[in-house]
Amino acid sequence: MEHKDYKGVSSKPKRDYRLLITILTIVLISAIVILLSLPPVEDFDLFDVTILPMFNAIFNGLAFIFLVIALIAILRGNVKVHKGFIYAALISTILFLVNYVVFHFITSSTSFGGEGFIVYVYYFILITHIILAMATIPLVLTSVTRAWNEENERHKKIARWTMPIWMYVSLTGIIVYLLIRPYY
Repeated sequence: MEHKDYKGVSSKPKRDYRLLITILTIVLISAIVILLSLPPVEDFDLFDVTILPMFNAIFNGLAFIFLVIALIAILRGNVKVHKGFIYAALISTILFLVNYVVFHFITSSTSFGGEGFIVYVYYFILITHIILAMATIPLVLTSVTRAWNEENERHKKIARWTMPIWMYVSLTGIIVYLLIRPYY
């Protein structure tokens, strides 16, 4: 159904996604917290699970690359290319999340074995990565839904925060993997 605003300009109806975003955020974060507190699957030997973190790094790397391209596209005014690469980054992030859940369901977390100053660097990156990854969920969902609703000014306002945080989370995911890889 087509709506017209006060100037008589056609616009599509706006949907309120706030409840859905809130529910998805709470469910995803809660599921991950619960998952990390469960004991791992006993005697899992179908395949070498240490390959899964490498896939996580690949998904994070793809998301980061897609976000960089999306940023360049929107800075050049190419909304169509921007939109496509945002969706690609979103799919890469979802694939990361599914793989992350599978990995932590089948095996326990790996402890970092470094010593000295690198321990502080690792934990700083890891903790900021985790906190900002949780914040990324509602930020990305809000940014995308505002774009769907064609609320361009509101989309730009939140995307200015979402894009760098999402990029940081994707990049630090790779760094965390590279730092902990020797201990798998």
